[in-house]
Amino acid sequence: MTNNVYGIDLGTCNMKIYCKSSNKILNEKNTIALKNKDEIYAYGNSAYAMYEKAPESIHVTFPVTTGVIADFNNLQSMIQLFLETHVKGSLKGAEFIVAVPTSITEVEKKAFFDMFYKSKMKPKGVLLCEKPIADAVGLGLDVNEPTGIMVVDIGADTTEISVISLGGLVLSDLLHFGGNKIDESIITYVKRNYNLVIGQKTAQSMKERLGSGIPGNEDTMIVVGRDVVSGLPIEMEMSGGVVYEAIKDNLESICNSIKMILEKTPPELAKDIIHSGIYITGGSSQIHDLDKLFADITGIDINTCEEPEECVVRGLVKIVSDSKYKHLAFSMKSKILI
Repeated sequence: MTNNVYGIDLGTCNMKIYCKSSNKILNEKNTIALKNKDEIYAYGNSAYAMYEKAPESIHVTFPVTTGVIADFNNLQSMIQLFLETHVKGSLKGAEFIVAVPTSITEVEKKAFFDMFYKSKMKPKGVLLCEKPIADAVGLGLDVNEPTGIMVVDIGADTTEISVISLGGLVLSDLLHFGGNKIDESIITYVKRNYNLVIGQKTAQSMKERLGSGIPGNEDTMIVVGRDVVSGLPIEMEMSGGVVYEAIKDNLESICNSIKMILEKTPPELAKDIIHSGIYITGGSSQIHDLDKLFADITGIDINTCEEPEECVVRGLVKIVSDSKYKHLAFSMKSKILI
């Protein structure tokens, strides 16, 4: 097994690339700034810094939406540029393993495959792996066992709730809902109740600093927005209680979906899940006390982990490197129609 292996998780918000030889995870915003409609002006974190601030001549886009590829060509160019800049060593003949959401079509899966297989990087091999399985392996769980594992991955645009056993998905539900929706709810709530228009980034930092799964967060922060009445920018102090009211319905809908999956879970697997608890991963699982909320509603222990947004990408490399897990990845080469 060569060391020239890259695990790739193309999220809506962040792109995570794990390079096996350096054992490092590159984590950048999955954002592209385009000039003159098709020329890449900036990408990654520097493009995201321009979001909501760019003049009309620069268009800031997100090439992955709701977990699937929306802008194939620019995303391919960005990955190529990004890898050439950050990866020391040759990309030619590398092996890529790419995480894909579960309930997407064959055509959408094929786009993830072609993104690398048909690129200038001339890879030696491209494998795909379903995200929840990579997630569970990244958590250090043995997915080959006949034991039920439940993973809830809360991303930016999607939340994936899965029950895994014997290396396969028994049940899976992909909700088109995640951290971005939560940010939008904060924007709407603040505008409706305080006549203050705030941007997406402000809402995001309110969620990160003040957001909580259960009421009682007394922290406050100063936010700047535009007063709806006067039209002028003003500062206002916001509390954790405001953010809780804004996001509680969103969190409740995730809870309801978890309950629905639990209701459909075969009893023997449900017994395993009650015994080992539910695992939550993904960037948006870092909302303060979210585990307490889920535990209160389901009555099951919730397991959190360090760096939850990097779980999938760690699992991917483990899957390619460890013969025990190799069968969990698949190629789409055999399905290519000539």
